Amino acid sequence: MGCVMEMLLWVGIVLDSGLCSVLLPEINDRTFIDECVRKHNMARTSVDPPASDMLYMTWDEGLAITARAWARHCTFKHNIYLKDVRRVHPTFSSVGENIWTGYPPSSFNVSRAIRGWVNETQYYDYEKNSCTNVCGHYTQVVWASSYKVGCAVQLCSKGVTHFTDREGAIFVCNYATAGNINRRRPYQSQGVACSGCKGTCENSLCSDEKRDSQQKYNWAPDWDPALTTSGSDYATVLITRPIALIFTFTAAYIVRYFYPNIFCYE
Repeated sequence: MGCVMEMLLWVGIVLDSGLCSVLLPEINDRTFIDECVRKHNMARTSVDPPASDMLYMTWDEGLAITARAWARHCTFKHNIYLKDVRRVHPTFSSVGENIWTGYPPSSFNVSRAIRGWVNETQYYDYEKNSCTNVCGHYTQVVWASSYKVGCAVQLCSKGVTHFTDREGAIFVCNYATAGNINRRRPYQSQGVACSGCKGTCENSLCSDEKRDSQQKYNWAPDWDPALTTSGSDYATVLITRPIALIFTFTAAYIVRYFYPNIFCYE
């Protein structure tokens, strides 16, 4: 009954598969991580006038977990838990955030999203420390004392609240420590780049081996939608899979009864 089993296996795969219109990177995707970090540091290196105290930015897993948790809400507004810092990170004293969204989901790439934030530099006057439009995304990217970043992108099949009801993608980056402190410039420009470094200078950015080290976190925000839906999803699987299995065998039996010649035997 080889053909019968192949048919049942094929039906089972179709019933159990979750088809997605586009494949977006996970927070542990090394290419995604490297591009997020590289694009941020490129922007930080390129500030004009040059910064004397700009810290080299590296990845933080905990911030990426937070970014993923908020992205899962599929809403185009800032994380409502940022002021309660212990609910967004287990160790940092403050956390900042940038958000990008767009549709269709295939329109997303890291370079495009971060470039959209960095392009706000055209509205920012460093000497006057003033902004003629939206500048907060740019100033967070180049905030000198923000030295960790963690990002995540999420597919929103039902749309992004406050933006569109079409299928889209939302990209969130979280930063520590947070930038955009009122009335402060994002960095200091006193002398040549890196002249204010206490560690080493890496491509015009202040690097420090201990500060730049990577940490692992056995932690997740208590407001992560994945934590609240996992139980109901498990219950759904327990109910729907037996029904699907019964349906599969019933369909196979009916087909075999009325069309016995379409089955082959070995």
